[in-house]
Amino acid sequence: MNVLVDLCIVPIGVGVSLSRYIAACEKVLAEAGLKISLHSYGTDIEGEWDTVFAAVKRCHEVVHGMGAPRITTTIKLGTRTDRIQTMEDKVRSVQEKL
Repeated sequence: MNVLVDLCIVPIGVGVSLSRYIAACEKVLAEAGLKISLHSYGTDIEGEWDTVFAAVKRCHEVVHGMGAPRITTTIKLGTRTDRIQTMEDKVRSVQEKL
């Protein structure tokens, strides 16, 4: 099943600058072959359910391995069975109405 996910991973206990942890997670997602789009408070991900969630798990493993004692993650996701919809389709649909 294809899934669109908005992922926000926040390491806790590592100070206020988080960019190196986010960059490490972005590399994990890219290496998993997922379609990703970084935004100011997270990453949009498009892919097959099992691949996406295996990569999210790997992000946690990598970020913990970098020394983060805690991680809080927010995930919003959507699936469809009536048709295939990409991240760009969703954005374009709104932009056409502006």
